[in-house]
Amino acid sequence: MIDHEKIEQAVRLLLEGMGEDITREGLKDTPDRIARMYEEIYGGMDEDAGVHLAKTFTVDSSEMVIEKDITFYSTCEHHLLPFYGKAHIAYIPDGKVVGLSKLARTVEVFARRLQLQEQLTGQIADALMQYMCPKGAMVMVEAEHMCMTMRGIKKPGSQTVTIARRGVFETDPTLEERFFRMLGK
Repeated sequence: MIDHEKIEQAVRLLLEGMGEDITREGLKDTPDRIARMYEEIYGGMDEDAGVHLAKTFTVDSSEMVIEKDITFYSTCEHHLLPFYGKAHIAYIPDGKVVGLSKLARTVEVFARRLQLQEQLTGQIADALMQYMCPKGAMVMVEAEHMCMTMRGIKKPGSQTVTIARRGVFETDPTLEERFFRMLGK
């Protein structure tokens, strides 16, 4: 649960610590704006992916389902700077599929938290396995991290790629190959 007042207090202290005058016109409402923004961008902390993945539909097919290029924005828990990119999800149904928008919503649940990309990738795959019970799931996340772009090494455009395999994707390399082919990788 986001504590609006504590965030406002913290932002005031941060601004003062930077040497800013928190009473000047441009900063007067900043603590409230930041607290409201945090309620939005960290709203995934109070969400359960199972809510989105619970509504399934019966199917006869067990062919791979892929939802690719799901744009997301998250925040690195090490530097509190954004990282953003695309998530690609595949699963092999075991009699049930989920609405495609629910896959994007699942990405959002986990992206809207303080995160590590490696953890985000695994959380998405684990949620699919837990709530949909498919034969297998595979998730690939490609992201640019502002902690590498605007500070430290300063290498804009560099991409971090993480992969999580579950179920049959761990044991059948042809499924992984098909996943990458379908993504155009």
